[in-house]
Amino acid sequence: MTERSERLYGLDHLRAAAILLVLMYHYRAFKHPDWIDSIGRFGWTGVDLFFVLSGFLISGRLFKEIEIKGKIHLNTFYIKRFFRIIPAYFFTLFLYFTFPFFREREALSPLWKFMSFTQNYGLDVINRGTFSHAWSLCIEEQFYLILPLFLLIVMPTKLFRYMAVLMMTVIGFSMIARLMVWNECITGVDTASSDFWKFWYMKIYYPTHTRLAGLGTGVLIGFLMQYSSKFKKIVNHNGNKLFFLGIILLGISFWVCDEQASKTASLFGFTLVAVSYGIILMAAVSQSSFLYKSKSYITAQLAALSYAVYLSHKGIIHMVQESFDYFKLETSDNISLMICLFACILGGLFYRFLIEKPFSIVKTRILKESE
Repeated sequence: MTERSERLYGLDHLRAAAILLVLMYHYRAFKHPDWIDSIGRFGWTGVDLFFVLSGFLISGRLFKEIEIKGKIHLNTFYIKRFFRIIPAYFFTLFLYFTFPFFREREALSPLWKFMSFTQNYGLDVINRGTFSHAWSLCIEEQFYLILPLFLLIVMPTKLFRYMAVLMMTVIGFSMIARLMVWNECITGVDTASSDFWKFWYMKIYYPTHTRLAGLGTGVLIGFLMQYSSKFKKIVNHNGNKLFFLGIILLGISFWVCDEQASKTASLFGFTLVAVSYGIILMAAVSQSSFLYKSKSYITAQLAALSYAVYLSHKGIIHMVQESFDYFKLETSDNISLMICLFACILGGLFYRFLIEKPFSIVKTRILKESE
């Protein structure tokens, strides 16, 4: 869940799309109109879009710093990441662990797993599914920790020139990891049983090493945009073509992932989705693309609120629907859906003005003092 770009409006559109996809997907776990099942069934790919965006934006900033200054200021990088991620996240943990009525389900993973950003490993979503969506934030935090250190190691070596090859290797490794895990842990498990879904989520869907396609794709594009003038020229001259290519490939990806937990989808689907969103991202940053040229207040605001909404939306939807049930109001119609989504936006605004903005001021002061 990355910071909003002031210049690249296309990325605002993608981030807004990502949070809407996630909201539609997770809303299926609550009482909902029937059409949500069909519209939201591929909403899980919104997380993959977030991964591609994070990989591109974070690596792009680091590559630019390397190109201009010849080094990476780790203190500055980690201070910025800390104040962007941790205050809102810790506040959400406080809500979940202090106020049981905020919990959308019964049981939470241990607090230490949330605090150490390791909740995505060994996550039993069937029995400990409360705040389970923090799994993706764990992956992002691990990425923020490792990427700058990795770049510092390879920067003085010839390996840095082959960053594109390294990222393609990472993407390939992730596919091989899913194949090995499938053969070892999933094969033979009854697909109709709860054990299948528990093991599939725990071993295939949540672990970092099986979900590197999105981040790897983003880093790959970020590297090529910074260091390959030919690649950048192709992107800038073919924005709309890239967009339609990405949409076509995304449609193929959805077809492959029609059964999300099938072997074909598990082995190839994640990678296809990541590559599809990567091509769409290339369109979003292309100077010839309609995505790049169009500015929207709505998508800009959704993009700015996306992280806060991502953290809080399940708890907010749960509380709204519980309140509706208490007053014997309908909870599965379109009106209740709109009220729930509006409440999520209000929750995001609460986070922005009472948590994110004050801590942003603190961050700015600390950065100025460290100069």
